[in-house]
Amino acid sequence: MVERLMELANNSYSPYSHFRVSTIVIMKDGTEFKGVNVENAAYGSSICAERSAILAAISNGYTKGDFKEMHCLCADSDRISTSCFGCRQVISELFDKDVPLYFYSNKGESKMYKVSELCPYPFEEDDLQ
Repeated sequence: MVERLMELANNSYSPYSHFRVSTIVIMKDGTEFKGVNVENAAYGSSICAERSAILAAISNGYTKGDFKEMHCLCADSDRISTSCFGCRQVISELFDKDVPLYFYSNKGESKMYKVSELCPYPFEEDDLQ
């Protein structure tokens, strides 16, 4: 998986941070969706690799609960980095709480978290009432 993520990271558009991120989400039926971070000079218009992949799945007709696992790599970091809080919100909204999330360093080290571990206090539908 690390080799696939490293290759995918080459598609990242990250001229400002020079921090290439790639993600592959795997659906329960085995279909995969890929995503990379795409930056913009107006930083708020940028999108993270995780949301890029997740939104591709949703755009292709998948829905909440269809996600089996997620794999994410920060290609330009020796460290294992996890998702930002914006991505965590999207993950907690669309993934079941026991879905495994795998994060990798560019050295091949990995760490797995369940959604419930990475997002222990999600902002959910009930919070809007």
